Amino acid sequence: MSDSAQPAQPDSPQPPLSPLFGVKHVIAVGAGKGGVGKSTIAVLAAVGLLRKGRRAALLDADVYGPSLPILTGTSDRQLDLDDHGRVLPTIVDGLKLVSIGYLVRPDQAVIWRGPMAQKYVKEFLDRTDWGELDYLFVDLPPGTGDIPLTLAQSIPLTGAVVVCTPQPVALLDAVRALKMYQKLGVQPLGIVENMSYYVCPHCGHRDEIFSHGGAKAAAETLEVPFLGAIPLNIAIRQHGDEGRPFANFTDVDPPVAAALDDFVTRLETAILDQARKRMPLPQLKIT
Repeated sequence: MSDSAQPAQPDSPQPPLSPLFGVKHVIAVGAGKGGVGKSTIAVLAAVGLLRKGRRAALLDADVYGPSLPILTGTSDRQLDLDDHGRVLPTIVDGLKLVSIGYLVRPDQAVIWRGPMAQKYVKEFLDRTDWGELDYLFVDLPPGTGDIPLTLAQSIPLTGAVVVCTPQPVALLDAVRALKMYQKLGVQPLGIVENMSYYVCPHCGHRDEIFSHGGAKAAAETLEVPFLGAIPLNIAIRQHGDEGRPFANFTDVDPPVAAALDDFVTRLETAILDQARKRMPLPQLKIT
């Protein structure tokens, strides 16, 4: 077997990066390709943990397609600065948000090379008054190109969540994204399968429109956690269009709410497990 065919192995961990003041865990949310619902999953993760009493925030680092303002109903907001020049996040029901979408018109294209995108995201990270946070989710651009790679090297990450849909082509891209994080020394927290199946709201019949179970099988093969299967659901789409993220956990059918709660629980377990692994062992002093 040639070297190019060998499975990718984790490289040495990246050098320690300066942690964000007051932020316990920074989690990247990425995907191997666009259109898999990565931003929706980032919002669901943050809102779900906020509903559990955790302090959560979202940084929209998808500079070419910022969608968090629409998904959270904050498209009319603007970012403000305090007297010290620090960015003040937009806040929706306790959820803190920062997005490049607050600085450009919705119809305006952002045409930046990788270094420029990195500069702006780093400024958002460093200059934002995040306050005390348990979890900061960073919605990265899709793919494995220059921008997600550079950002992953610039942000002190607890780990990364990879989003995919059940189709084989989407799974292949998700595996590439996961291996990218491993090569960067960033621990994958797991894979979540979005639009995994459809449950008819009228009769309860379940259809697996895009196939099903591929993400779980891939997670087992790659020995990373499977974070859950999110159904393809009209209510989730409507709430996203209407900017009502909290309604995804309340104004949905019971099976959908159960799937979302399961995802949030699995995700927090994976984050805390990874944080425990990274804690240094206590030093015993023998006299």
